[in-house]
Amino acid sequence: MTNYMIGKVLQGRYQIVQSLGTGVFGQTYIAVDIETPENSKCVVKQIKVTSSHPAYLQNLRLHFLAESKTLEYLGHHEQIPQLLACFEEDERFYLVQEFIDGHALTAELPTKKNLELPTEENTEFLWTENEVVGFLLDVLGILKFVHSQGVIHCDVKPENLIRRTHDGKLVLIDFGSIQPVDFKSDEVLPIYKIPVTSLGYIPPEQFIGQTQPNSDIYALGMIAIQALTGLTPLQLKVEPHSNQIIWRSSNTPVSDYVAAILTQMVSYDAKERFQSATEVIQALQEMPLENEALQTIEANYVEFAEPSEEIPRPDELGSKSPLLTGMKVGLAANSLVVGFGVYSLLSNAPAYSETQTLYQATEEFQSGDLEGAIALAKSIPRTSNVYPDAQTTIEDWQNQWRAAAEQYQVAEKAIHENRWTDVLHAAAQVPDILYWQSKIDHLVKHAQVSIEIRTKDLLAKAYEKAADRDFSAALDYLHQIPQESSANKMVQQKIAEYNEKQRVRATYYLQKAYNTAADGDFDNAVAYLQEVPKNTPVYEAAQLKLIEYSYKQRLAEDPKIASSQILNSGQKKVGQSINKSSALSSIKSFDPTDDLQEVNIR
Repeated sequence: MTNYMIGKVLQGRYQIVQSLGTGVFGQTYIAVDIETPENSKCVVKQIKVTSSHPAYLQNLRLHFLAESKTLEYLGHHEQIPQLLACFEEDERFYLVQEFIDGHALTAELPTKKNLELPTEENTEFLWTENEVVGFLLDVLGILKFVHSQGVIHCDVKPENLIRRTHDGKLVLIDFGSIQPVDFKSDEVLPIYKIPVTSLGYIPPEQFIGQTQPNSDIYALGMIAIQALTGLTPLQLKVEPHSNQIIWRSSNTPVSDYVAAILTQMVSYDAKERFQSATEVIQALQEMPLENEALQTIEANYVEFAEPSEEIPRPDELGSKSPLLTGMKVGLAANSLVVGFGVYSLLSNAPAYSETQTLYQATEEFQSGDLEGAIALAKSIPRTSNVYPDAQTTIEDWQNQWRAAAEQYQVAEKAIHENRWTDVLHAAAQVPDILYWQSKIDHLVKHAQVSIEIRTKDLLAKAYEKAADRDFSAALDYLHQIPQESSANKMVQQKIAEYNEKQRVRATYYLQKAYNTAADGDFDNAVAYLQEVPKNTPVYEAAQLKLIEYSYKQRLAEDPKIASSQILNSGQKKVGQSINKSSALSSIKSFDPTDDLQEVNIR
């Protein structure tokens, strides 16, 4: 909820037109570059600032500049958005990047809506093996370049892969989470700070500050598995002893060779994964030809091989592929064993890894079941290394939930009292919880509609008053229009226009008074001066002239009136702050032939 930014112009150039959402590292917007003839679109990222302390800001500034240089170089790749600008404004840090016209990969991935139905009855558009291999090679080429520049993306997921409209290529976006390859930290990554759309794609080591290049490979492997199975990462189950992902069933449309590659990509242990994008590319390029493909194993296993046991050697299976030579059970168990007989046994296993439990609890929390989420998180045993993170998460959930409920009540009360702007302000304070965001969105839409209706009414009244040359009343109506209105930019332009027209009209009346008084007609001179509105540059000068002409008007009626008495009285009314000499000077210097713009003054 960052409506206050809509319409704002940064650096006098980038005008915010739409909010794309909030992430761990800040807010993202779509903007237009008003300095270009076509008002081209761009993406603006506002880096989150959590403190105004000078030392903090200076440290953030240094990191910001360093990362900007990295992003600038990464943008040289044709499948990574270019960095157009980076700047600091009002102690806020901004990145401006190329806007990619296209759609997120999310729109192309299949979804299994009912896990109880057979695959063929509840999936949409499962990818073929060739499509998956082509996808992997495309994205691995990008990751190879990224890793070669000494950085890790850290948030590879379907939402961050955009299918570019004009050429159909995938573009990797959102480098807000990048870390250097030599990144070392003892800090954990709390699960409650991770966007819900990233859960499942982030590998285990990333939660304990041991991110490495093949962390991105894990995420890419999870996307490929989703494309083949229609299952999201959080719908997949985990073998309780090895923590390996159970993903392949007997009807998954994939060969043993590609299945082995995917299984190695998503290995729980980072040491057992491919160590680089180059290794995965090489393995994919060495795929056997169709007539040399691995033979399907026709066997009915009744037990799952323990991690210490060896699986049949690849050469015993009729293949001499270098990929499978010497492969361990931990890498290929899913692809070679689970898929042929034991899948039904393991898929019903009641135990999940503790990390998976916390994932599931987070989904419960986001969907609105706070008590269920807390109960699930509390089920994690004290002996687990995930336990401290779970306890922190529970406390944070409770605080966020309380804050969301309070702000929702504030917004609800404001709705009943027709305080539409207060509704939007309260909504902006609601934490990023899908359940509460959905609830507050209904109030926000109601408030926004009401604001637009009120804006239309106030604008009509302002235009009516302006048509009558009553710019003071017109400005009063314009100032009542909330800044959150979609017409705010135009309203500000009208305020500037009417202020100028009011200034011109006020100066005109002052000049008319001056000319009329010069002819000895003080009655009409006073009448003109009384038309000069407040809050105009010549108002004080008009008040001084009003004192003078009122005195001369009364003096003409009764010459015996003491001039000093009237002048003293008049000066007390106006106040001693008026500089009479400068006011008179401005009157005498006024040129009635000055450009009055488009105003036709009667």
